[in-house]
Amino acid sequence: MQRTEPAAEARAPLSKERVLRTAVALVERDGIESLTMRKLAGELGAGAMSLYHHVPNKSELLDGMVDIVFSEIELPSTDVDWKTAMRRRAISTRAVLNRHRWAVGLMESRATPGPASFALHDAVLGCLREGGFSIEMTIQAYSVQDAYIYGFALQEKSLPFDSAEEGAAVAQEQVRQFAEHAEDQHSAALAEEFPYLAEVVAGHVAKVGYDFTAAFEYGLDLILDALEKRRNTA
Repeated sequence: MQRTEPAAEARAPLSKERVLRTAVALVERDGIESLTMRKLAGELGAGAMSLYHHVPNKSELLDGMVDIVFSEIELPSTDVDWKTAMRRRAISTRAVLNRHRWAVGLMESRATPGPASFALHDAVLGCLREGGFSIEMTIQAYSVQDAYIYGFALQEKSLPFDSAEEGAAVAQEQVRQFAEHAEDQHSAALAEEFPYLAEVVAGHVAKVGYDFTAAFEYGLDLILDALEKRRNTA
């Protein structure tokens, strides 16, 4: 009986880069909870011992995977004004986290950050310092931006729709379900019981949806404009 040749990828020699990128592909296909060293070894067509030679444990594996995500974020440049650079970095970060949703919540959690993480953090700090922020205000400016970016990404990850059109459909279904419940329970209509929900959700979101990109950039601009006003105050 003729043997089936193993896949070319399985025959390729192991490297840390290949291990990490295979792990990223695995969690994006099956979810972060599926990640085990044994399953990753099987995905690579390798023995567990050869895998441990490149990543000694799962913690170091996650460190490397998170650093791959950091490497995809656009580094802010001092060749443009600080607000433009920070805006680009924020938009890039959101886009990267939307591609790698498993990484939301892990980005700033690693005790041993990798080189891409150091490079990004240094570039952000440098952009703010060169933009005229004091050390104290640089820390505050960095913190408030990341709280917004990562918080927005976490909310975006958990909501049951991915586009304005899907958001409108979800809102319409929620309005319909409330109307049915109100009728069954002989309770007030949505507009009478929850007038502001009726105005915003039924009257607006259910018709036009919710544009995450526009909402993200609107909030981002509010933060950057406020930071500009405080740039020279501390």
